[in-house]
Amino acid sequence: MHDNSDQDDYQWPMCVTPRCNRQLWVAEAGRYACRPCEDRAAKHLTELGPLFRRLTETGTLMRGARRPGGATSGSRTPPIPPRLEVLALTANGGVATRLRDIEDSWRKALGWTVAPWRGSSTQAVPEHLRFLANNLPWAVSSYESIGQDIDELRKLHAECTAVAANERRPGRVSIGRCPARYDDGTHCRADLTATASSHRVRCGQCGARWETLGEWRELRAAQEAVTAEQAQETGVAA
Repeated sequence: MHDNSDQDDYQWPMCVTPRCNRQLWVAEAGRYACRPCEDRAAKHLTELGPLFRRLTETGTLMRGARRPGGATSGSRTPPIPPRLEVLALTANGGVATRLRDIEDSWRKALGWTVAPWRGSSTQAVPEHLRFLANNLPWAVSSYESIGQDIDELRKLHAECTAVAANERRPGRVSIGRCPARYDDGTHCRADLTATASSHRVRCGQCGARWETLGEWRELRAAQEAVTAEQAQETGVAA
């Protein structure tokens, strides 16, 4: 396969992936990317699904979640601080768009039609990942630009991992006062704070906790009920 390797000007084939560029083994002859790079790309594709779901959940909490069916009274959870890096990865131009661009280039090289459906990013990302994982063996052997795509998957995986791991911790912001009651019926009223790194809220004064989306809804409803109660008491006192 490399029968001209004794020639002075012969250059042994090398992996086309940036940051690798190692010489291919004889057993890898005919490939554009080496097997270690293929294995890393496959691993990145496997891990991007769970990473994206985690970022999507954080993005939902930043917008404030609503109950299915469109109910509004007491149904909106307290939003948590926005993180631009989360929004950049979950919105248009983020993970779904970058995976779509790779898929489209592979489909074009294969002579296949571009996938006609797109849907939301939550719907599209699993489909893009499935396509890329299924066709990765073809790409490393037959697609000349595979090195750039493997590098793009590496970058995308690194970005999602860094954001999901909250390497850049956002500050905490106030989301209202604690609506919990003491045994004597009085409200705690301590300031509550939240951060985009977690949807769990704990009152540092009375110890009350809200940890799930359902409990976030209960927190918002309880806060609104306390506000309404206080407004009524003020009106009576006046």
